[in-house]
Amino acid sequence: MEKREQLYEGKAKKVFATEQADRVIVSYKDDATAFDGTKKGTIVGKGVVNNRMSNYLMRLLEKQGVPTHYVEELNERETVVKKVSIVPLEVIIRNISAGSFAKRYGVEEGIVFDAPTIEFSYKNDDLHDPLINDYHALALHLATAKEIETIKTMAFKVNEVLKDYFLSLNVKLVDFKLEFGRLADGTIVLADEISPDTCRFWDATTNEKLDKDRFRRDLGGVEDAYKEMMHRVFGA
Repeated sequence: MEKREQLYEGKAKKVFATEQADRVIVSYKDDATAFDGTKKGTIVGKGVVNNRMSNYLMRLLEKQGVPTHYVEELNERETVVKKVSIVPLEVIIRNISAGSFAKRYGVEEGIVFDAPTIEFSYKNDDLHDPLINDYHALALHLATAKEIETIKTMAFKVNEVLKDYFLSLNVKLVDFKLEFGRLADGTIVLADEISPDTCRFWDATTNEKLDKDRFRRDLGGVEDAYKEMMHRVFGA
């Protein structure tokens, strides 16, 4: 696969065209941001961890019937994916109270929910990704009613598969963000990434944070947390 001109650069990734119109190459960076980009830094090796872990989890989900954009891992930082049009909804699944949920509703972190929750944010940096509901998404023509139902079903399936998988590694999947995309024919697939950048991981024994919260909250040991998650997934 030939890497051609850069199409896009985001906070954590660059996207490049290829000789195939329906394939792009995603390159993962070590740049880290938080709080709408107001906090910036570098997490050495983050791009490698996020690329390899995300690809592994996408393959795992594909085997469980969740369609994804994943095609092929080229090297430790670059992956070929299907070209999609991103649905401008960030989908957040929560199993345990933490982060903005705890702050917004005035509850402590660590409350295990009776059932997972789902929330949508409008993916719009200028508006700071505001929370919205299904009706808002329909009113703004962000997705159709059928697409929203498909996304919900897929998101809960992802949670079901990954929660069990991470628990087998002695890790609690606290909450996570997903993004979905449309293929050229309109099919909805899981896109973006699944990594310590987009998930909250707590050690199941100690509740030690093993994710980007260590960067957000200046807890130290950020690179070590990413390496630890890499070790648990790949055993190396």
